[in-house]
Amino acid sequence: MSGNIQLLSDTLAGAKAEGRSALIAYLPAGFPTVDGGIAAIKAVFVGGADVVEVGLPHSDPVLDGPVIQTADDIALRGGVRIADVMRTVREAFAATGKPVLVMTYWNPIDRYGVERFTAELAEAGGAGCILPDLPVQESALWREHAEKHGLATVFVVAPSSKDARLAEITAAGSGFVYAASLMGVTGTRESVGNQAQDLVARTKATTELPVCVGLGVSNAEQAAEVAGFADGVIVGSAFVKRMLDAPDEAAGLEAVRELAADLAKGVRTRA
Repeated sequence: MSGNIQLLSDTLAGAKAEGRSALIAYLPAGFPTVDGGIAAIKAVFVGGADVVEVGLPHSDPVLDGPVIQTADDIALRGGVRIADVMRTVREAFAATGKPVLVMTYWNPIDRYGVERFTAELAEAGGAGCILPDLPVQESALWREHAEKHGLATVFVVAPSSKDARLAEITAAGSGFVYAASLMGVTGTRESVGNQAQDLVARTKATTELPVCVGLGVSNAEQAAEVAGFADGVIVGSAFVKRMLDAPDEAAGLEAVRELAADLAKGVRTRA
């Protein structure tokens, strides 16, 4: 492995060696502004996140719930561009030395150009991409360029995925596997549920890659529950909601730092 995919792998392995799950935070680029988004990522790293996913705001975020849709809309109305996403990755990585990935739908990459996107992401210090809507059977071009530039390709598996399909997805991926804890869109929930534990077990039966769980985790108790069976706990909407609910940017940064610290305790507790 080369590039920052190695840093990502080492970070996840380091958390495992400590007997805990990794904490993976998600925040969209350009929200509330480009500078504010960079500051928010730095704040969650200070709070205790191990890895951050930078969302590339999209006009049709089919897998995202209302909280992230609202943030994406703010970012898009602010004029965020892919260049701003790359700048966000570059500055967040330069300031922290920790793994930063981009989470994006396929259409913006396709329009931008796969070679251009992968080259720029690698140059910015990015560790890879999470591609929730790119079918594995249509991913050869992306994977070729990602591999050339030392980038992880993280695919999403869902409770509806059959075992044979899980094996196909995990064989094509790198870095880690993103396990969507339940059917539906992103957002905080009262309970993460049993579907996630079953999905992680079935996914682990097909791969040596770490399996990280997202969709629904919003507090330390849920983080501890998921940490009991997953290699990583992914939290997005809860961070975005803290920023949305804050009276000003400074309060928002403090709120996401505090949430990261709380969740970092959670992944070290295990329910």
